[in-house]
Amino acid sequence: MSLTLEVVEKISAAAKAKATEIGVPMNIAVVDEGANLKAFHRMDNAWLGSIDISIKKAKTSRFFDMDSGEIGKLSQPGQPLYNIEHSNGGLISFPGGVVLKDESGKVIGAIGVSGGSVEQDHKVASAGAAALKS
Repeated sequence: MSLTLEVVEKISAAAKAKATEIGVPMNIAVVDEGANLKAFHRMDNAWLGSIDISIKKAKTSRFFDMDSGEIGKLSQPGQPLYNIEHSNGGLISFPGGVVLKDESGKVIGAIGVSGGSVEQDHKVASAGAAALKS
């Protein structure tokens, strides 16, 4: 499986539906396996400052093939990836970026979401990622 436009639209629709359900307008970015932006949606009234954050969350997840929140745990003082967020033109090391995998477990991209609390962002990104399985 690859991230065709049809697949990306399904992922984006699921993320937008979850954001609507929880009542928080979000910025939603999907990148392909090369970390190239494949789709971006800014819901009405989503924060302007979260546009860049959503894209960087998706790229961060794809660059390291782990959710952005996991990078955050490893980048705290005294941890092995301390200060990694200064690499690659700036990374985001808090939740809201989720790796996208095909049915065999191969990483095919990532989704990044920003606009709410980090818990809300992660919930919306996870809903988008779950659409791959349906």
